[in-house]
Amino acid sequence: MGSKMLKDANRFVASLKLLCQEKAEDELLYEDDIQISLVKHEMSLHKLVCGNLPVLVVWKKLHLPQDRDETEDSLPSEDILNEEEASEQQNDIGPQPLSLTKARQLMSWYTMSQNPNMPSALCSPLLPLWVRCDMSDPIGTTWLGAEPVSTGNKVSAIKLYTVCSKGATEDKSSFLSLDELMQLHQKRHRASAVETKGYAQYNLFGSTVVENTVIESQCSVTAVFKWSNVEKIFQMPPQSSEAVLDIKLAIGDLKSPLYETYKELEFLEALAQGLQTGEAEWPDPTDPRSAVDLTKALVEELENIERTGQAQTGKVVEKEGKTEMPAADKGISIYGSAGLDRGDLDFTDQLWVKMRSSVTSYQDIIDCLKMVISAVKHGKIKPGVPKNSRNSLGRLILQSYKQQMEDVSLSGLTPVHMLLEMGLDKMRKDYINYLIGRELTTLNNLSYYLSTEVDLQEQVTRVKKLHHLLEILVICSTFLNLHYECLFPFIQSCLKYYKTSPYDEEHIFQMQIRPVMISNFYQKEEPIVWGVEVFSGQGSREVRTSFHLSDQPLVDHVTFSADFNKTTVNGEKEDTAFFSTLVTHSLINFI
Repeated sequence: MGSKMLKDANRFVASLKLLCQEKAEDELLYEDDIQISLVKHEMSLHKLVCGNLPVLVVWKKLHLPQDRDETEDSLPSEDILNEEEASEQQNDIGPQPLSLTKARQLMSWYTMSQNPNMPSALCSPLLPLWVRCDMSDPIGTTWLGAEPVSTGNKVSAIKLYTVCSKGATEDKSSFLSLDELMQLHQKRHRASAVETKGYAQYNLFGSTVVENTVIESQCSVTAVFKWSNVEKIFQMPPQSSEAVLDIKLAIGDLKSPLYETYKELEFLEALAQGLQTGEAEWPDPTDPRSAVDLTKALVEELENIERTGQAQTGKVVEKEGKTEMPAADKGISIYGSAGLDRGDLDFTDQLWVKMRSSVTSYQDIIDCLKMVISAVKHGKIKPGVPKNSRNSLGRLILQSYKQQMEDVSLSGLTPVHMLLEMGLDKMRKDYINYLIGRELTTLNNLSYYLSTEVDLQEQVTRVKKLHHLLEILVICSTFLNLHYECLFPFIQSCLKYYKTSPYDEEHIFQMQIRPVMISNFYQKEEPIVWGVEVFSGQGSREVRTSFHLSDQPLVDHVTFSADFNKTTVNGEKEDTAFFSTLVTHSLINFI
């Protein structure tokens, strides 16, 4: 019996050790129904308990029966489809818990492997181990965890965690009091002096529920508070708290004030895709008029100006002392709500605005550019463009000023290339106007995003990064009404991040902030997570007991019973129901 247990323990620990090696797989199957995964990205519960340290997670993997008609056995294609469907169903079930008996057995093997007092320690220090449990005991155990404590390269102790969970309830009197939690900690650890730390999260912006319907948002802004010397359960974070805003945003939200700018970027990406693949999926036009008609109207307007001898600025039309865009360009007036409206659109900017709202084919681009180039070449129009124009059409127009305009063949991908350059040029100037106009950065800091030394695909990616940051900035300035002192350092850190990181809408940007700046948004709201930690001891010998309350369960592998009503008799907003999670902690010394 003892030799078999040692053999099983060795095999289990060998599997853990394999996952801890560099370039190893992220998961493996131990026995037929036990999966071990290396979790490098934070899980909500582990972030609260272990920070961002990678952990090994053990859970039960179910094998679903594959219902297959015997008459289909002779059809290989049907067999493959059934296997794929069964695989998809299995993936949908998600991680399942182990029995407490099995979880404790695995935990004992792990602990034994880390004990240097054993006849032969089975391996060097491993990553922390967490085992999903089925909550079958009276205290509702949902996780067992273990974390080695090392002195040099040798394990000197091990920390054991037990996580107990309860379903949601609106009855706040049923939760542990702070005094009860402190007494529990002192009893377990015989600590004469304890300290406390508080933690709270508030959802400031994101998905909302209206009349039992979830209105999804592609942006989330969460305020995270940390403070010392907690006074009571559900204490409001004091103004002395450390506060951070976690901001995540996916562009393209219909409710965003920059949605029209996003549509402009979307057209830019369609052109870039056309250059890369030779095929493009054209977005639906936003202007009912054809691209050729809009371009013709712009050219005729400039021809009339030439004939009448009026001063041609090539930028804007002046009316009653007020700078306005031509009527056809007012499709982008949504810029005004986010401060992106520019009064200095040059000719190529105006042409881009018209074409991006109406082009539906490759031929449209050829016809429009041919019309413009012909009018410029024959001196019918003299559009205004800046001397440092970065797009091909702008440079041709500058050449026409000196009657040195070179011939351009509008064949192959050249027309798409020219239009894409116009869009990049125009959108970069939009972003420069916003960021520098508000003194949020400098041209030097934007040099990475404005560079034309890289290929067009990379230029589009960098403009997309700027747009992503701008949407985040607009949320912070318009919805949260944050001041310059918050926005300036934040945008510097964001620009720095994207200079070395790929485009990522899942990335969480963080802003350090003083609680008083956002007090109006959270002080009348319930937190989405609230926690308190009682601790004693120092360094690696520190022991903790923590209690967490959350509007969503911190455990995803068990089903909780609901002890609350979803509606109230008078129709008023009901109290938030909270799930409770208690994490107890023990320290076992080996040396």
